[in-house]
Amino acid sequence: MKPYSKYFEKIRIRPDRAADAKPDVPRCQWDGCEAPGVHRAPVGRHKEGEYFRFCVDHAREYNKNYNYFSGLSDGEVARYQREALTGHRPTWKFAGGESARAAPDFSQARSGRAGYHNRVGDPFNLFGGRREAAQPRQRRLRPLEAKALETLGLGAQATGEEIKARYKSLVKRHHPDANGGDRGSEDRLRNVLEAYRLLKQAGFC
Repeated sequence: MKPYSKYFEKIRIRPDRAADAKPDVPRCQWDGCEAPGVHRAPVGRHKEGEYFRFCVDHAREYNKNYNYFSGLSDGEVARYQREALTGHRPTWKFAGGESARAAPDFSQARSGRAGYHNRVGDPFNLFGGRREAAQPRQRRLRPLEAKALETLGLGAQATGEEIKARYKSLVKRHHPDANGGDRGSEDRLRNVLEAYRLLKQAGFC
């Protein structure tokens, strides 16, 4: 008979209906249990990726008593937790004793375009005080503002509180009601009032 005879094509095998009806699932691995093991449970430490197959009831019972760190001392558990921070990969300490120190973020000696950071101002100390604090900017006064401050006897860096305090003291000193009706200092009082009004309009106080 030829291996590719037409008679082979006519052979028919009766299907096993009982075998087809059986579900293709593993049996529960719990001793004495015949139920389908459709639920997975981890085997344990050092066997990651391996699982038992249990039915739902035995999977619940197994999970109640499952302890990944079973058999380890407290020191070993603490060591495992420390090593977990680096993914259980080996680490090494940097060479150097107590005298070792980190290199500065910026070199102190640079030239050319590389030394631009030495020329950059930092008035708000954003770079952590690598350079000395910037000097306060000098106030640029207009001629009338400078004359008004001079009338009050103050300098260019006078604050608003200082201007108000000096104005009050001068008004009390030169007002006719405060000096017994002496009208000899009315011109001085008028100059003080005009100077204060100008400074107030300019936003100095």
